[in-house]
Amino acid sequence: MKNHLEIALSQFDNGFNCAQSVLYSFCEDLNLDNDLALKMSCGFGGGIGRKGEICGALTGGIIAIGTKYGNDTNGENENAEFTYSATRELIDNFTKKHGTHECRKLIHDCDLLTEEGQNKFKVLDLKNKVCKQCIASVVEYLEETL
Repeated sequence: MKNHLEIALSQFDNGFNCAQSVLYSFCEDLNLDNDLALKMSCGFGGGIGRKGEICGALTGGIIAIGTKYGNDTNGENENAEFTYSATRELIDNFTKKHGTHECRKLIHDCDLLTEEGQNKFKVLDLKNKVCKQCIASVVEYLEETL
């Protein structure tokens, strides 16, 4: 069986965004339907709708943490507190490692909403040079946390 990182990178290479790739790689662990995971994380790619906000790999990781530990209709607040804590720790560790958690800064201010920005992203090979490292960081954290 492939490991989480292999699965995530395979999904990413097959055209799914960072958030989708991270979350998808943990579907089996989370008892989460693959297609549902891809659909619910789709809008988080490119820093949420390609706006360059929080990195999609991080948001995919946050969804995974919430799926595993978040509170539900049973109202167990300690689950929410653990989820918040794990989320902060993920973001803090990621920011320490990569210098920021903002997609636009990670990808050298490429505006993914424009053709010019998308071309710059491709020319600079940021998918391989930046995004895959971000995915790897989040997957590593989730492997330890989930």
